[in-house]
Amino acid sequence: MNKIHKSSFRVYYEDTDAGGIMYHSNYINFCERGRSDLLRDLGVPASEVTEKLRVGFVVRHLEADYLAVARLDDLLSVETSLKIIKNSSFVMNQSIKCQNNAIFSMNVTVVCVDESGKPVRIPEMLRDKFKDYLEDE
Repeated sequence: MNKIHKSSFRVYYEDTDAGGIMYHSNYINFCERGRSDLLRDLGVPASEVTEKLRVGFVVRHLEADYLAVARLDDLLSVETSLKIIKNSSFVMNQSIKCQNNAIFSMNVTVVCVDESGKPVRIPEMLRDKFKDYLEDE
């Protein structure tokens, strides 16, 4: 189906440096919020993943490109899609836009782990729901 999940966030004073520009790590934080919103919209809030599915998700790798700055009070849109789903991991493409202009882009590899931190197969229920957000090949 190839949907793109979108979440909106405002840049607050706490997100910026003294010059009113969003601090670099907050781009990654906003993308994390976008991934959490995606899970919630799929019917599995992050707070229930461990409790109900008995798994967790950890970031293994990310590649980030900072394209432009975000400033205090900007309204940002975080867009998330899946590039690939493997047995125990998936790669997501996430971008942040401000007024429809891309200001940040990253690919993030996320691994599904059990309670001891060992990689495990992504639960079928999530795998099926993720397929809607899988990019066309």
